[in-house]
Amino acid sequence: MMFNRVTADGYFSGPDGKLDWTVPDDEADNAGADAISGFDTILFGRRTYDMFEGFWPHAVDDASTAQDPHSAGRRSPALRAMAVWINEANKLVFSRTRKDVTWKNSRLMGEFDPRAVDALKKQPGKDMIIFGSGSIVSALTQHGLIDEYQFIVNPILLGNGRSLLGGVSKSLKLNLLEVKQYRSGNVMLRYAKAG
Repeated sequence: MMFNRVTADGYFSGPDGKLDWTVPDDEADNAGADAISGFDTILFGRRTYDMFEGFWPHAVDDASTAQDPHSAGRRSPALRAMAVWINEANKLVFSRTRKDVTWKNSRLMGEFDPRAVDALKKQPGKDMIIFGSGSIVSALTQHGLIDEYQFIVNPILLGNGRSLLGGVSKSLKLNLLEVKQYRSGNVMLRYAKAG
């Protein structure tokens, strides 16, 4: 599954890569914390892995809450649950430039290989999830390897930023599974790959 927060005009990060535009949302965080038990592996591109590695290992320092990576000073028990899960999950990193990974339960996969991901999907275990990592999301989409897409559409227009999907050479039909509007103005859209 792919999970990403996006703006109403379709960007998943600002032009500088920052995510400080996201609209804080306790309901969405609680839903995310409830859903993580269905996953045991996170796929990453190098940039997103670097950001996660720089934040999440330190987010478990507090006993009952954790800091929001997108909103300074905001803390919650749901974010704490996500921090614990992220630190314990298997982390597979696709990178041509990193030489090693040292964060707990991380494995360097080297350059993206769709056959390796397909083989991983067929192994026993829980589902895999990918956050951020636009280039890897695009490659996975290009090869039909994402079964479900979940977007939290934030009620904000950036006007400029980084698109989540780029270089995908064919259209992909999706079936709408769920829509949920949150009090914050965020909307969760969940789609499955058609067929």
